[in-house]
Amino acid sequence: MRIAFTSAILFLAALYTWVAFSDLAFQSTTGRLGPGFFPRIIGVGLVVACLLDVAIELVRPRPPVDRSDHARTVVMVSGLSALFVLALVIVGGYLAMFAFVLVTLMVLDRTRPLQNCALALLLPSAIYFLFEVWLNAAVPRGMLFDVWLA
Repeated sequence: MRIAFTSAILFLAALYTWVAFSDLAFQSTTGRLGPGFFPRIIGVGLVVACLLDVAIELVRPRPPVDRSDHARTVVMVSGLSALFVLALVIVGGYLAMFAFVLVTLMVLDRTRPLQNCALALLLPSAIYFLFEVWLNAAVPRGMLFDVWLA
């Protein structure tokens, strides 16, 4: 089952990478890094990681499988991911990232609330400095932010 799942992710990663290389420019008209820079790196990284995982799984001997029930967790994290995409549009990137990371980490490990809060604060902060300060690129502000400024 793991090979099938990773192969499906590989297919999606290959599509994502194809779009990144075919539709997004590597450089802008001013010669700076364009909108295709990070998607290309992420896409190639995803394809390489999936290929390595499939190759390792094909070679690795398979021990007997104990059935575990993580379906509820998978559904919850998938739902949280969908809510994150919606929240990007409504509340903006940083607040959506903070909420997504915090709630997802609390779903996955409730025993470390301080660590979860620290990661939920540090990840959006690091992304802010990476995109807004270092790369001078915008992160979605969200409709509520636009209404608040108006």
